[in-house]
Amino acid sequence: MKIELKNNKVFFENKGQKKEIHPYWLRERVNGDNYIDRETKQRLFDPTKLQDDIKINNLNLSNNYLEVTFNDGSFTKLTVQNILKEFSNPNIENYISKIEWNSSLKNFKNFEFKNDLFENEEMYKALVNFYQYGFVIFKKVPTKNNFIVNFANSIGSIRRTNFGEFFNVKSKPNPNDLAYTSLPLAPHTDNPYRNPVPCIQMLHCIENEVSGGLSTLVDGFTVTEKLKKDFPEYYKVLSEIKVRFQFIDKTIILEDWAEMIQLNENGTFKQVRFSPRLDFVPLMEKEKLELFYSARKKISELYNSDQYRIEFKLLPGDLLMMDNYRLLHGRTSYDSNEGKRFLQGCYIDYDSTDGKLKHLKRKFNF
Repeated sequence: MKIELKNNKVFFENKGQKKEIHPYWLRERVNGDNYIDRETKQRLFDPTKLQDDIKINNLNLSNNYLEVTFNDGSFTKLTVQNILKEFSNPNIENYISKIEWNSSLKNFKNFEFKNDLFENEEMYKALVNFYQYGFVIFKKVPTKNNFIVNFANSIGSIRRTNFGEFFNVKSKPNPNDLAYTSLPLAPHTDNPYRNPVPCIQMLHCIENEVSGGLSTLVDGFTVTEKLKKDFPEYYKVLSEIKVRFQFIDKTIILEDWAEMIQLNENGTFKQVRFSPRLDFVPLMEKEKLELFYSARKKISELYNSDQYRIEFKLLPGDLLMMDNYRLLHGRTSYDSNEGKRFLQGCYIDYDSTDGKLKHLKRKFNF
C-alpha cells in the first residue's frame, strides 16, 4: 500500500489498484490544535458544516507525512502510516489469527495475577492469547470480597444480567439453572436466548474441595470448520435456519431467534450458539426438518467428542476468561458431600477486551 500525488490529487494504491482519496475525506482529518482537542482527540468542528466544494490547493508528500492545504484556508500534516491504517480493516481478528485446537492442546500458558497486571505487558500478552485460543487462565487472583467484579471492571465493564452483576456457581436447593447443581454439564454456550449474547464469560474459582467438577472446554471454531469441510450440507443448514432459544424462571422470560452457526457478512465464522436444553426448532417441511435434526445431532456429537474436549481442574484463585461466541464450556459431575465447589462468574463484552488490547498495544508500541 502506498500514497501517490498527481495534479493536486491524492491517490491510494493497493495491490495494483489505484483510487483517488476524496478531498473531503482528507479535510475531515485536519488535525491542528484549532481543529482537534489535544486530550480527547475529538473534533472541535462539525464536518457536516463544511462547504460542499472542498478542493486541494497545495500538496506535499515526504516519506512520513502528507501536507495538504485546502481551498477553505485550512492546512494539515497527516502521518502517511495513519492514512494507510484507515484503509486496512482495524478488527483485531485481522492481526491476531484464531488458532484451531482440539484435545491435543496441553500445557497451555497461564498468567499470574499481580497488582499492576491491568497496565502491564503481561496483560497484553494474555489478551493476545485469549484472541488466539478463545480462553486464558489467570492464576492467584484474590478470592476475597467478590474480586471478580474488580478484575472485570479493570478490563472493561461488567454486563449485568438477570443473574446479577456477578453470580455464584454452587449447588443449591431449588435452582433456576442446572449450573447451580452438582450435575454434569455438557458443552454449551451461555445465554443463547439473549440479544445480544454476552461475548465473554469469566469464572473465578473461590473454593474447590471435590475430586470431580472438572471444567471442560471445546473450540466451536475448530468444530464448525470440521463440519464445513466434511459435512457441508449440515454446515449450510445450521448456518441458515434460525431456532428459538428460551429461558424461563419465576420472574422473567428471555427469548431470541438465531442460527446455531452464525457467520459474518463475508461468510467467515462469527459465533456459535449451542444449548440443547434451551433450543426450540421451528416447524418446517418434513425433509428440511430431518436434515436439520441430522445436522444438529452431528455437531452435538462433535462438540461432545473426546477428540475436541479438554478437561482441567480450576484451583482457588484461578480465573478462567473465555469467549462465549467461540467456545463451549461445561463440567463433569461432582459429589457435593466431598466438600465445597464454589465459582463466581460474570460477563463482559468485546469492547472491553478490544479496547484494552488496543490501548496496551499503543502504550507498549507493539
